[in-house]
Amino acid sequence: MLPEDLFNILSDRTRLRSVMLIQAEQEVCVCELTFTLEESQPKVSRHLALMRDAGLVTPRREGTWMHYRISSDLPSWARETIQKIYQQLRSLEQFSNDRRRLKTMTNRPGEISCE
Repeated sequence: MLPEDLFNILSDRTRLRSVMLIQAEQEVCVCELTFTLEESQPKVSRHLALMRDAGLVTPRREGTWMHYRISSDLPSWARETIQKIYQQLRSLEQFSNDRRRLKTMTNRPGEISCE
């Protein structure tokens, strides 16, 4: 991955918020992203596919659910950049709201269907 590839990915609001949630949680299901970001599943999946194809995230299937994490194959500069961006942005309202919203989903098992 080249630096311009990483920053191009992060320049999109949906992808940046997704990467920040994945970094915060270590692994996030597509349904958690759609719930938290209040976006459609096809839109979230398109962004995740772009990030997967770029090597930024790695998918893991669990039954019908797809989970994503930051790829361990990223160059160290890219992993460190994502970590530093997360450290600097996590207290901003949008990102802290996203983490709070995600917690409302995980605290109410059975109310949200991850399909």
